[in-house]
Amino acid sequence: MTTYLVPLILIGVLSSAGVYLLLERNLTRMLLGLLLISNAINLLILNAGGPSGNPPVRGRTSGSDTTTADPLAQAMILTAIVITMGVAAFVLALTYRSYRINTIEEVSNDPEDTRVSQLSGKEDDEIDELKPNVSRDTDLPDELDALPGYEGSR
Repeated sequence: MTTYLVPLILIGVLSSAGVYLLLERNLTRMLLGLLLISNAINLLILNAGGPSGNPPVRGRTSGSDTTTADPLAQAMILTAIVITMGVAAFVLALTYRSYRINTIEEVSNDPEDTRVSQLSGKEDDEIDELKPNVSRDTDLPDELDALPGYEGSR
């Protein structure tokens, strides 16, 4: 089997550009990186599927080819394209929702993750001081409730 160098270089370039874009904090660039990586994987499957040949239909020939093309690689690529478009639509919907809520497209640091990472370096007695005050917790609605203004059934 002959392996051509140009498709492998193209796969490497697409993969590295996709990984670079996935590491960005901009959701649109993350989506583009995801699409580049999926296209690189599709090209890799096509390249690994073997040489082109006759169509995988019994009794059909194409030119002077003596081998038959592998239909499994083509079917896997077709399935991967459909799955990639579904994931891309989902990420695009998440990007749109994030932009509508926050009016920014950048993914910022989560404040809870920052707090937990700061707590991981402290001693156990210092952590006890930072526990929430349970005496303040009541069943009455307050500023932390999900539905502000809802008084409930009284």
